[in-house]
Amino acid sequence: MIAGLDYIKPEYEVVRKSSCILCGRCVRECAAGVHSVVKDSKAIVSDDSKCVACQRCAAFCPVGALRIEKVKVGMKEDGNWNSSLLRQNILQASSGGILLSSMGSRSSVPVYFDRLTINASQVTNPPIDPLREPMETAVNLGRRNVATKRNESGRLVPDLPPYIHLSMPLMFSAMSYGSISKNAHIALAGAAEELGIMYNTGEGGLIDDLVRYGGNTVVQVASGRFGVHPGYLRAGAAIEIKMGQGAKPGIGGHLPGSKIVGDIARTRMIPERSDAISPAPHHDIYSIEDLRMLVSSLKEATGYEKPVIVKVAAVNNIAAIASGIARSGADIIAIDGARGGTGAAPTRVRDNVGIPIELAIASVDQRLREERIRDRVSIVAGGSIRSSADVVKALCLGADCCYVATAALIAMGCHLCRSCMGGNCSWGIATQRPDLVSRLDPKVAKERLVRLMRAWQREIKEFMGCLGINSIEALVGNRAMLRAVGMTERELEVLGVLQAGE
Repeated sequence: MIAGLDYIKPEYEVVRKSSCILCGRCVRECAAGVHSVVKDSKAIVSDDSKCVACQRCAAFCPVGALRIEKVKVGMKEDGNWNSSLLRQNILQASSGGILLSSMGSRSSVPVYFDRLTINASQVTNPPIDPLREPMETAVNLGRRNVATKRNESGRLVPDLPPYIHLSMPLMFSAMSYGSISKNAHIALAGAAEELGIMYNTGEGGLIDDLVRYGGNTVVQVASGRFGVHPGYLRAGAAIEIKMGQGAKPGIGGHLPGSKIVGDIARTRMIPERSDAISPAPHHDIYSIEDLRMLVSSLKEATGYEKPVIVKVAAVNNIAAIASGIARSGADIIAIDGARGGTGAAPTRVRDNVGIPIELAIASVDQRLREERIRDRVSIVAGGSIRSSADVVKALCLGADCCYVATAALIAMGCHLCRSCMGGNCSWGIATQRPDLVSRLDPKVAKERLVRLMRAWQREIKEFMGCLGINSIEALVGNRAMLRAVGMTERELEVLGVLQAGE
């Protein structure tokens, strides 16, 4: 426990009941080193200052003797200084460093999904029973402005541009090998194959063992170009150029050298123990024209058989950016909102840069429709898609599909302890320590992912049924199916929705 000027009361407290049998299970399970056995004594003590509330010890205590509680009386707050700001200032005064955080923002960034309600059909437009009538949740992502062609005998020529076919409007978002474990990647890839959707390699390259899942893989090209080579580009079903990330717009990536070992170093094609630094900009992209050249190069390298996605963070001029991307030759635009998760980001940037995904989707969809180029690209929305209700609302605002990441991690066992950057994930997800990685059974994790996504798919069908709609295409951009509660006139205008009751 730190004393003096740097003293900060722990955020969480470990409560140990008298029923503790001193078995030591908590000592073995905790990756943060919270619990320890007192030397020459039959006692176990806990260092609350190390606790990240991963709940691992409580979950595996054989007699339920442990409970993790949030400390009720900590820093003395007021209307201007909350406990997080007080803690952060003390830490920076002590270290002089930039604060890093994991997962999504903990600031009060508005969640517009929670202020939107979904309409329901009644009489004139009757609802549809998804249990008795067919519901089409499949989507195709890619360019759609294709002229109909016929051969000399009048038959249609199936000369279509490359696209992604999904059984439902969901994909697993980019999480690189290195930021999450190999077992987590195996689970994501296997679930994507079983579900008929896609998973994304992230910027860490493609693990050799997962090449067989190529038909369900999006390979990513980030500024560091780690693991990028012709075989890698051809291995996936689509290629994603990562220009930005919702949790840290305008910020590059950094995977510490301590995590660049073994397969990770080989997959990224860099020396072991060397830091993997992705610059903030792509050093060959400084304009839409430059982006167009990279898009063309990637398509040429893959024989024009793979759709190209351009991923950008949701920022204030996102509509204009998306308009340029649509004209660059890209087939899909992925937009990542400010509440998106990450393995590590500067805390101040994570909490203060970017805009909510809801505003970005609506403004981009409207801009592309006004310019009559909406059919040139598909829109994928990400950045804290938490449930099937968020998916339906995102589609109504203008997205064709949603990226899911944090929800997928939670399905695998993540408890949002927000300590990913330390590499000591007690649940075996955001770690490369062999003893911790082995805690995540990829088969069990895959089954949990499949169950979660199929549950969402069934709920999406229920939503569609209550709207009187039987296909995803009829849902996309259908803002008439949404109503807002507690928004300003300007917010209603940007989102393109009516006030509830109208």
